[in-house]
Amino acid sequence: MRLLQLNSDGKYSLSKIIGDTIPRYAILSHTWGADREEVTLADLEKDIGSSMKGYGKLQFCADQAAKHGLRYFWVDTCCVDKLSSAELTEAINSMFGWYRDAARCYVYLSNVSMGSLDSSMPAYQAWYPAFQQSRWFTQGWTLQELVAPVSVEFFSVKKQRLGNKYLLLQELHSITGISIEALQGSPLGRFSVNERMLWVGQRKTKREEDIAYSLLGIFDIHMPLIYGEGRKKAFARLQKETKVSSGKERDEAAQNQSQATQLYHGPVFYGPISGRYVVPGTQVTGGTVNFSFGEGRNVQ
Repeated sequence: MRLLQLNSDGKYSLSKIIGDTIPRYAILSHTWGADREEVTLADLEKDIGSSMKGYGKLQFCADQAAKHGLRYFWVDTCCVDKLSSAELTEAINSMFGWYRDAARCYVYLSNVSMGSLDSSMPAYQAWYPAFQQSRWFTQGWTLQELVAPVSVEFFSVKKQRLGNKYLLLQELHSITGISIEALQGSPLGRFSVNERMLWVGQRKTKREEDIAYSLLGIFDIHMPLIYGEGRKKAFARLQKETKVSSGKERDEAAQNQSQATQLYHGPVFYGPISGRYVVPGTQVTGGTVNFSFGEGRNVQ
């Protein structure tokens, strides 16, 4: 992956990190503006992006990262070479992991304001209606950007901090329909395929296939990207892969349960039991309580 850093001359440079040497980094979540507003990899390499509207988001992410002692940060608009189909495929298949592994995720909400400073309303009441209606909640890619990272912080258009994922837990659950447990970081494999599909809701992506591709990390699967195949075929391939993945999970669970049962070779008692002793070696497997009775033990 490529990571950005702000140099002493006030310019940004990119470092390509390979293997297990990836340093701690921050990551940006946002909604894209018009194509010519966002700073691309080529723009950075040619040093021509500073006049673009999206350049301010790089500055915002760099400033927040510095406050948290992070030298490196990642922004999707300019850290991936989207002209390379191979690199784009790798990035999309890896992106859930990149958000999950980030030390901090900053959500920049371009259409959410804190409201007027002289407003008589409490600050929360001033910005929450706009927060609730934010375009950020309607985008396909931002689903994984909300769920994957441990630390997610929300900021207004003027870069004022609104709160984090845990302080806004109930609000985020109400807006997105994502379960509280998933927002709190429970492994996504604990949630059914159907439930995770419901999280998509009415989310949209600019390219129709991307609504399927944006879910690869949600289902912990990998597949090649075929732009031009259309939404229907992309989802058909996604559903096929989720069935294969779910089958593997069921097989692994059954195998683990079988191995756990085989590892225990002591006597098995079926039925209720009462007594004065806590019996060493007690093991519970699948609802059956196995007791290993040592010599000289009495159960009354």
